[in-house]
Amino acid sequence: MLVALADRDSPDSASADSLDELERLAATDEIEVADRVVQVRERPDPATYLGSGKVRELAELTEARQADLVIADGELTPAQVRGLEDGVGTRVVDRTGLILDIFGEHAHSSEGKAQVELAQLAYELPRLRGHGREMSRIGGGRVAGGAGIGVRGRGEMRLEIRRRHLRRRMRTLREQVRRTARRREVTRGRRVRARVPSVAITGYTNAGKSALLNRLAGADAEVADVLFATLDPLVRQVRTVDGLAYTLTDTVGFVRRLPHQLVDAFRSTLEEVARADLALHVVDASSPQAGRHIDTVRGVLREIGAQDVPELLVLNKADLAEPERMATLRRLHPGAVAVSARTGEGLGDLRKALRDHLSALFPPVPARSAPPAGQEGST
Repeated sequence: MLVALADRDSPDSASADSLDELERLAATDEIEVADRVVQVRERPDPATYLGSGKVRELAELTEARQADLVIADGELTPAQVRGLEDGVGTRVVDRTGLILDIFGEHAHSSEGKAQVELAQLAYELPRLRGHGREMSRIGGGRVAGGAGIGVRGRGEMRLEIRRRHLRRRMRTLREQVRRTARRREVTRGRRVRARVPSVAITGYTNAGKSALLNRLAGADAEVADVLFATLDPLVRQVRTVDGLAYTLTDTVGFVRRLPHQLVDAFRSTLEEVARADLALHVVDASSPQAGRHIDTVRGVLREIGAQDVPELLVLNKADLAEPERMATLRRLHPGAVAVSARTGEGLGDLRKALRDHLSALFPPVPARSAPPAGQEGST
């Protein structure tokens, strides 16, 4: 069951678009959606996210649909998770938890796994809580024969031990991510000294970034019609049509309301865009939400300090886009290049645009001419 809140001032389509994306996220995590519940509220209920009447409606619908999971299109507090689970009688997760689970399934490299685990632990730590009487406070208070108000029972001690374990693990993972970032910095420094331009492919998830990388660089990145198909950055060296070598890096895709835990954990990977000489911003031109996707990606790029990196906008899936939508995107973004990574349409124009951008950023160094015969070169 998908549940969401809609603001009275926002159009119904806004919540529908967000739920459509949530359903795609659920499908990526192999979860079948039984139904949707939307409530119009000014703000979430602090105890149950939804109002009490809507919780009862959700409980009845969940039972009727035989659903065993509720996914909220927002980030829930621990109290809201408990309240909804008690009111509906089934497990409850939020949008952030779902995305973290998908990332956990799709990370394959040691770097990606460390970054995802760090994000998951940052999400889990404030949500640790006891379960039932075993984890409740026992033996507290002198009247009960205990040693005083401050005495913690077995359950509370176990909870604190668990917290300490998570914090130690997070420190280990942060150090591992820092070491990876330092190695990445060394590699980047070598490229800069060798005057090798770097191009980072960025964009909304499922925009076709990996397919475009495969076309431009002859790479073998995974291509699948799901969200977050690839998480681990892939770097390939490519040459422009006139022979200029540059590196092409595929980075993690974005979605609306990308969890801040992921932005923090993947910062070293995302900084590939911030440190790049050119951002190749890939957009699914066939999506009705293409404009919003562009705004979302640019918002995350601002968050990681990449707003000043030169951008080349690529309108991918041009073979699937409606002519009217493509015309609108071209009018709003006159410098964009329309391509189809699937058919190869427009790739020649894209390669020429890449050459022009990189040549402007890295003009050829003129060869020093030899001094005339009989003369010494200047010192």
